[in-house]
Amino acid sequence: MGVFNSLNQTSKKAIDYSEEYVQKTQEYYTLKVFQQLAITTSLFCKIAIIGSLAFLSITLLVVAGTLALGSLIGNMVYACLIIALSLLIICAIIYRFREKINRLVITKLTKQFFD
Repeated sequence: MGVFNSLNQTSKKAIDYSEEYVQKTQEYYTLKVFQQLAITTSLFCKIAIIGSLAFLSITLLVVAGTLALGSLIGNMVYACLIIALSLLIICAIIYRFREKINRLVITKLTKQFFD
């Protein structure tokens, strides 16, 4: 009977350890999900704040540049056309390099997410 009691105790210990392992693993993944959610939420908030301020700044710079160029060349319509064409060229350049930008963003997010 001693062998059976010993086996019974050993199997109970193994069950207890496995239950504890499952519980600790679940706690770990809960904390990991919370960490990733916090990082992602923080990232989106920073993007929203910085993006809106950058958009406002660029808009004001474009208006100021258009006014300055208009007074320089003496024609506001041509100044608007020159600025609009410049912005379209910048958009085309960014569109051309969109894959490199995607790779850069994915690489940075991968490091953030999986570390």
